[in-house]
Amino acid sequence: MFTTRPELTGTFGMVSSTHWLASQAGMATLERGGNAFDAAVAAGFVLQVVEPHLNGLGGEVPIVGWVAVEDRPVVVCGQGVAPAAARPKVFADLGLSMVPETGLLPACVPGAFGAWMLLLKRYGTMPLAEVLGYAIDYAGDGFPVVPKLRTAIDAVADVFRSHWPTSAATWLVRGEAPPAGSRLRNPVLAATYQRLATAGDPVDAYYRGFVAAAIHDFCASSDVQDAAGRPDRGLLVADDLARWQATEEEPVHHDYQQYRILKPGPWSQGPVFGQQLAILDGMVDGLDTGSPGFIHTVVEAAKLSFADREAYYGDPDFAEVPLDVLLSRAYNDERRTLITDRADVGELRPGRPSGRTPRLAVVTLPAAPTGHAVGEPTAGPRGQHRGETCHVDVADRWGNLVSATPSGGWLQGSPTIPGLGFCLGTRAQTFWLQPGLPNSLEPCKRPRTTLSPTLALRDGRPYLAFGTPGGDQQDQWSLAFFLRHVRDMNLQEAIDAPAWHTTHFPSSFYPRGSNPGLLHVESRLGDDTIRALRARGHQVVVEEPWSLGSLSAVARDHDGLLRAAANPRGMQGYAVGR
Repeated sequence: MFTTRPELTGTFGMVSSTHWLASQAGMATLERGGNAFDAAVAAGFVLQVVEPHLNGLGGEVPIVGWVAVEDRPVVVCGQGVAPAAARPKVFADLGLSMVPETGLLPACVPGAFGAWMLLLKRYGTMPLAEVLGYAIDYAGDGFPVVPKLRTAIDAVADVFRSHWPTSAATWLVRGEAPPAGSRLRNPVLAATYQRLATAGDPVDAYYRGFVAAAIHDFCASSDVQDAAGRPDRGLLVADDLARWQATEEEPVHHDYQQYRILKPGPWSQGPVFGQQLAILDGMVDGLDTGSPGFIHTVVEAAKLSFADREAYYGDPDFAEVPLDVLLSRAYNDERRTLITDRADVGELRPGRPSGRTPRLAVVTLPAAPTGHAVGEPTAGPRGQHRGETCHVDVADRWGNLVSATPSGGWLQGSPTIPGLGFCLGTRAQTFWLQPGLPNSLEPCKRPRTTLSPTLALRDGRPYLAFGTPGGDQQDQWSLAFFLRHVRDMNLQEAIDAPAWHTTHFPSSFYPRGSNPGLLHVESRLGDDTIRALRARGHQVVVEEPWSLGSLSAVARDHDGLLRAAANPRGMQGYAVGR
């Protein structure tokens, strides 16, 4: 089978990510004697610099890893919480029925820095100054502007010029978006990194020191124009940052054939990956992974699993999530019976785990915003630019694996903070303002994130780390990759194969719309397959041939042979290894 690039193999180390410079920084860290955790941190900070439209120092990151020396998995939660002042009434008093997608109001505590620091301190071997050096160099000396970054800046250049002068000073060159391929610098961000790298306690410097003070002052004093067309100040204060810290937790797991899937908990959408596998158990055996029957069945399982996400997922510190039942064989044996040969094009059909009555949000779409990027998903309506996300996977020669999905703090989401060179995230837009839902807004609560890195064990041993940007699509694209790989494709073949996803359920991002029955497919599926899917009732939207998904993956065979592959779509992702 032809692949766009080779599946890499070696024995020393592998790094795969959504940007070649991040992959190379991670590999350079391995070459200097660092382990997979050191390399993931180095790559993660480079992603903040070279993909500022996809993530930043004010964003968030969930991380799942295998710690070889302790022979166990770990999840690091870098999803910050809502400000203590964030209550539905605050937004209602402003005349808002949803948390806006841009500005300062949707900011949560930035969790990415704390998570990377926890990973480095607990499992890494190198000092912060060394792993942060690559990001400092790229921010200070400059990095090449990729075409999507240029497009992202150009889409919001008018907003920068008219309303966000700090962003205009950071991202515009002589008043315009920098050309693709040109060299762009962010010396203010480089100085922030340098101060953190040389601080006696970098976590304290960020969450209780100069970074927290700058964030507090900016939110308290700046009337920032947001997508609602009004100037609002932020709710985030220094005390919110001071009280928060990144945490470790046990991953959620689901067993499928000889594999065990490890995911973050239901504060993410990660467990839907396992539920889809539970529904599909025995349903797609023997079906070609590119056939209409396979695609139809996988899509219908996604509709059922994501309906349960909508009804039951939320921060488990605030909501009782019946996860054991949702992933159980008996429950999903029942759910499986809802799948027929016809596409479901109606309302969501969440189940009733342990007899519970599901509650779904009532979605009232606001007026279409103008002049702003919207949300996170990579696959929006044609012509509409959206924010996105990054991903990085690392395997080292000692048996460690890391999978991380950094996101948030997009340059198009919130204005650049003076003196820091980065902006805040907008993840609070994924909360509902309707009370009584598992994902309803409450003070100091984590929003249910779409970020969903994955680790898989094979026969009880750590095997595969993988993931993709893509908002609600992450656990659809990555599931198709996984099913293709465990069936008969190598990592690169499984990434290159034509992708698809459904937008049947409400988007996690403003303005929270859904498209019942809609199925997006890459045109490479072929006319016959597309006609067959339409004959089953799917409302098929044919996308460009290489447009859906940005998967990365690394693997470790039981004999120590390492493998890696990366996404060719967008001509940005890259795998490095030897």
